[in-house]
Amino acid sequence: MTSALPASAEPSQADLDRLRDSIRVAELARGHGNHPFGAVLTDAAGTVLLEAENTVTTAYDATGHAETNLVRLASRDYSPAELASCTLYTSCEPCVMCAGAIYWAGIGRVVYALAEAELYAITGANPENPTMRLPCREVFAAGQRPTAVTGPAVALAAEARAVHDGFWE
Repeated sequence: MTSALPASAEPSQADLDRLRDSIRVAELARGHGNHPFGAVLTDAAGTVLLEAENTVTTAYDATGHAETNLVRLASRDYSPAELASCTLYTSCEPCVMCAGAIYWAGIGRVVYALAEAELYAITGANPENPTMRLPCREVFAAGQRPTAVTGPAVALAAEARAVHDGFWE
């Protein structure tokens, strides 16, 4: 286990474009009656392979987070070698459960828009989002294989927060 966590790289323009896609998917999730979170998977060339939204409410499944839903789909459709070269983009930093699912699937890179600490500032003690306040970098650092992490995307902070406006009240 590594005690020092790697510094966050700044997202590229291509990363920002895919993060905007994940925020759009989060808006869809909210429109469908779910928590406002979205995730997008790309291959090494940046081609979008899959999108998934949060389905916690409509599927009556506490594990129906956007990232976990995406991991389920990706694990069925792509080999471990393919997933190792993929990037998962997400509207918010993955929670502990989602980071674990990403790690176990072997997805090689994660890019997120809004930090978990910023999400906690929005949701507070709302029982629908019991934040553990454990950054995904710490989860990945405890693993045996590397998972690259980029985020938060400061340039998209306002866009990433906007999808949550009024939701957690």
